[in-house]
Amino acid sequence: MRNEFSAGIERLARQDESIVFITGDLGFNALENVMNALGPRFINAGVAEQNMVGVAAGMAYKGYKVFVYSIAPFVVYRCLEQFRNDVCLHNLPVFLVGNGGGYGYGIMGSTHHAIEDLATLSPLQNVTCYVPGFADEVEYCLERIVREAKPAYLRLGVGRALPEDTTLSGSFRVVTQTDNCLGTIVALGPSVTNVLNALNQEGLAGKYNVLTALTLPLHLTDEVARLIQAGGPLLIVEEHVSIGGLAQQLSVKLLERGIAPSGFRSLTAQGYPDGRYGDQAYHQKQSGLDADHIARLLQQLV
Repeated sequence: MRNEFSAGIERLARQDESIVFITGDLGFNALENVMNALGPRFINAGVAEQNMVGVAAGMAYKGYKVFVYSIAPFVVYRCLEQFRNDVCLHNLPVFLVGNGGGYGYGIMGSTHHAIEDLATLSPLQNVTCYVPGFADEVEYCLERIVREAKPAYLRLGVGRALPEDTTLSGSFRVVTQTDNCLGTIVALGPSVTNVLNALNQEGLAGKYNVLTALTLPLHLTDEVARLIQAGGPLLIVEEHVSIGGLAQQLSVKLLERGIAPSGFRSLTAQGYPDGRYGDQAYHQKQSGLDADHIARLLQQLV
């Protein structure tokens, strides 16, 4: 999604001179087009993430819309106090962008993973977290972030092209919808790729409703509530820990409406069960987030 992100930032920044881009010494061979387009509005703040967010807050207070870019755990965890106090409590247009959400940085280990980021940021005042599942959604997220001009976090990963005939409803994208479905799957971000790969296996195609959660905190519309209520067993798939993640947040919304699916399972990031590091696919398999495990679980659910 980084290519779509850099192209989107370049286009928006050429249209809006109030947009500023600050990077924490990252973006080589990826953001040169943004640097050339913005000129002095492109700032390399160095490896000083807390200061980077403080500077962004000051610029936002003066009327700028500021994107702050780094590897996801660096821009989330190191800057949490500054983002909460300087940005969120004052409802300023500072937008954190974390590349490589979840286990995206793989073998680089836990210091480079962000599997608790949404639980950390989505409860903060005035914040919207954006988790695109498909590469084509990045531009939509950027346009909405700039238009709303409030604190935001954009979690980038690796996503496939957006399927045809999908629809947005509140926080959710309805990816596939089928009559007489066997169940409903709600995925967070690029986890939907593994879900769709699982549904390509024999006996599963065309039998499940598939949704993604694009934003947190959740806005559950009547349309999506009815779809889940009528959709049989519910499976949540997210590359994020269970506490504070999509499954917990969606459960609260459903309970508030008196909706109880006929079955419920949640697949989440399990951390490091064997104490080892590998690539993203390795950690997904350790957590049961891979396509084969999802397919086996769907067979069990029905």
